[in-house]
Amino acid sequence: MEYMSCPEAAKKWGISERRVQILCRDNRIPGVSKLGYMWLIPKDAEKPIDGRTKQGKELHHE
Repeated sequence: MEYMSCPEAAKKWGISERRVQILCRDNRIPGVSKLGYMWLIPKDAEKPIDGRTKQGKELHHE
């Protein structure tokens, strides 16, 4: 399997690198693993729905 780093995922998904790290830490991205201090995110991973927003909450409850 091919992986991308937090900065790569942040650029791909249009969110901050810190937000990607939080999503990894909270197990919100399937297939993620940690190598030392670096998160490995599957290249084909989808950006998780943002449960912090009204839109994200509506999508989450459907």
